[in-house]
Amino acid sequence: MAKDHSEKFLAIVNAARQEIQECTIEDVKQRLDAGETFHLVDVREESEFAAAHIPEALHIGKGVIERDIESKIPQTDSLIILYCGGGYRSALAAENLQKMGYTNVISMDGGFRGWKEADYPITN
Repeated sequence: MAKDHSEKFLAIVNAARQEIQECTIEDVKQRLDAGETFHLVDVREESEFAAAHIPEALHIGKGVIERDIESKIPQTDSLIILYCGGGYRSALAAENLQKMGYTNVISMDGGFRGWKEADYPITN
C-alpha cells in the first residue's frame, strides 16, 4: 500500500507525470529478461538502496541526480529507467533530467514496492 503523501507533493508529482513517460514494473522486467541495454537507476535514499534493490541497478539518489547524472551517464540520448519506492520521486527526477536535455527517460510506476510485490528478483 502506498504511503500517505501530502496534497502539495502529489500535485507536483501529478504535474510531472503529464510531462514524462512512465512504464510498469512488468515492462522493466521484460526489458531485463530480453537483455535490452539501458540504464536502470534507483533514485531512493542510499540507505534504501543498501537494504535492497533491483539487480543491475545503479544508485543515484534523487537529492544528487541532477548534479551527478552527467558524470555517470553522459550520453543524453541513452535509455534511462528510473525507479524509487513507489514511482513518485522517480517521476520528479525524470522531469528534471528531461529539463537537462535527456531525451529518453522513463519513470517506473509502482517502484521498488511494486517490484517486490510482484516477487521479482532483488539484491542487497
